[in-house]
Amino acid sequence: MILTLSTLPSPIGPLAFACDGDGRVRGVSFGDGLERSMRRVWPGATLAEGEAPEPVRAGLEAYFAGDRGALARIDWSLDGAATGDGFQTRVWRALAEIPAGVTISYGEMAKRAGEPGAAQATGVALNRNPIPLVLPCHRVVGADGAMVGFGGGLERKTWLLRHEGALLI
Repeated sequence: MILTLSTLPSPIGPLAFACDGDGRVRGVSFGDGLERSMRRVWPGATLAEGEAPEPVRAGLEAYFAGDRGALARIDWSLDGAATGDGFQTRVWRALAEIPAGVTISYGEMAKRAGEPGAAQATGVALNRNPIPLVLPCHRVVGADGAMVGFGGGLERKTWLLRHEGALLI
């Protein structure tokens, strides 16, 4: 597999994307670290610099321009990812079901992934999400609504949730 690495500007700083030949997002990073992450998740992939596919760029621009549903329309794939056991993969896939403007707790995410009571393991799985933002791990918050645990930083998480109109306590 060949993954094209590109960087796009955003109101929360540069976003690095890895996309496959079909234009599907396979990796996202908030600035640096994408190449290292992609070598861990897709160890056999060839990485090459290039332009982001137009639908990815347009979806990102639409999202930051106020189209809250735009991220859900960006094509992505985790098929063949080297990381991700059964639970972790279920957590990642469940992220796609959280609509913009809605937050859930780590405990609720664990329940949705089929492991009630595995809130801590959910946090580990979210930390390993190879496509944050597109798979919106920023929508998972502490049981009391607290901003906790986001690889892109809590300032970005708060900004994203406010941008989506989520009620923040």
